Amino acid sequence: MHPVDGHGAYHTGHYRDLFAEVGHTPSESRARIDQIFQQLFHGDPATQTVFYEAGRNEQGPLAYVTDIHNNDVRTEGMSYGMMIAVQMDKKAEFDALWNWANTHMLVTDPDDPSVGYFKWSMNRDGTPRSQTPAPDGEEYFVMSLYFAANRWGSSNGLYDYKAQADGLLRLMRHHPVMTRATAKGMRTVGPMVNEQYRMILFVPNSGGDTFTDPSYHLPAFYELWARWGPVEDRAFWQEAAEASRRFFPRTVGAKTGLSPDYANFDGSPRPSFNKFSTDFSYDSWRTASNWSVDYSWWRKDTEERKLSNRIQNFLFGQGVSAFADQYTLGGQPISKRHSTGMVATTAVASLAATDSHAKDFVKNLWNTPTPSGEQRYYDGLLYLMSMLHCSGNFRIWAPKAPLPN
Repeated sequence: MHPVDGHGAYHTGHYRDLFAEVGHTPSESRARIDQIFQQLFHGDPATQTVFYEAGRNEQGPLAYVTDIHNNDVRTEGMSYGMMIAVQMDKKAEFDALWNWANTHMLVTDPDDPSVGYFKWSMNRDGTPRSQTPAPDGEEYFVMSLYFAANRWGSSNGLYDYKAQADGLLRLMRHHPVMTRATAKGMRTVGPMVNEQYRMILFVPNSGGDTFTDPSYHLPAFYELWARWGPVEDRAFWQEAAEASRRFFPRTVGAKTGLSPDYANFDGSPRPSFNKFSTDFSYDSWRTASNWSVDYSWWRKDTEERKLSNRIQNFLFGQGVSAFADQYTLGGQPISKRHSTGMVATTAVASLAATDSHAKDFVKNLWNTPTPSGEQRYYDGLLYLMSMLHCSGNFRIWAPKAPLPN
């Protein structure tokens, strides 16, 4: 292996099983994860599942993942569903989700500024709630498609996973800047990245008012795109991984490790349309998981270990089974809810953490039941992905080595 491959799971092939480290066997973890998948994807439609079959078209079966509370279909959930499916070898569910996304969410009008991207929010009948994309959905679409290509092999057309991933990833960087007049004013869409700072944008509006979302930073994925993506963009994604690693310490609270929902490129909190945009809120739950998975897969930046220790130490002081799900960056709670999704992502931070509290967060996740009811969408998807991470079953699916002649 080349030194640029780091010293994590990509290099070693070994993924930590945090549940085994607190006394649960791999078979016990696998049975638990299978049960969670069954509940969230094929459980009771009224109280358990977030995955719904929606007939078929000429491409095959269709299905969507829905946000129960908001009664919409989001690229976030669709791409998370695809990632879960490829990690769990559920090709039928993967293909049905990808088919629905392309049938209903993909912008195909060549004059639409969002052409080639996916509308981030849809009604369950396939009509749009929004005409604009959200880059976190595209990021997970791309990564899940590369994993699908490597795990299952690519087919043709919509199911040529490698070609689909290459095309979308290329567009994310090279989308032309396009403008159209709408009833709400001029809408401009361009690339999903800022070239100068090598960072993902919150929205690809390409105007002067651009900023980022710390939870959209996925250096673990960027490293893979620097190896598997379009050749002309590989250096960019390598630089983006390094930029994200430098960004994380600048954007989190100095004593709490909490990140804001939105941030400027220098890491400072970014006031926006959301009243919690400068605070640790729902998007922010994912940030610690992102840097911790990066450490687990690549081990290129020991600062990520310090950040995981920092956020876990703060939350342990709040009560490992009671901490709030929203805070100021200085650590003042601004909610009274203890959310399963945040319990889950904070446990993933134990992949990088070194303090004694790390096992407490893993145990807390194991003892937390599968979400059901109105909040089962975001909580549930983060919960299942985190269970995969913490059990060592969320893995890099690399291209198969060619057979010898």
